[in-house]
Amino acid sequence: MDDFEGLSDHFILRMYEFIRNEVQADALAGTRLVGVPAKQRADRLLREIGRRGLVCRPIDWPAYLAAPDDLLDAPAQLRKITSV
Repeated sequence: MDDFEGLSDHFILRMYEFIRNEVQADALAGTRLVGVPAKQRADRLLREIGRRGLVCRPIDWPAYLAAPDDLLDAPAQLRKITSV
């Protein structure tokens, strides 16, 4: 993937783990600071991790972000659905 070209395997894994830590911090604090852009970034990172043959534990996303990926690709549609 062009987004991650030139980045080390270690760095890719660290970026993914950073997002995981932010999701866990949100869950513990009862906040919603991590949103759709972070989920999209994590999904791209996870695909790159798989492409490189690396292994990591998937992020346990909260219910408000556990929507199907096709909804996450259309933020306006997601806002419409979640605002009802």
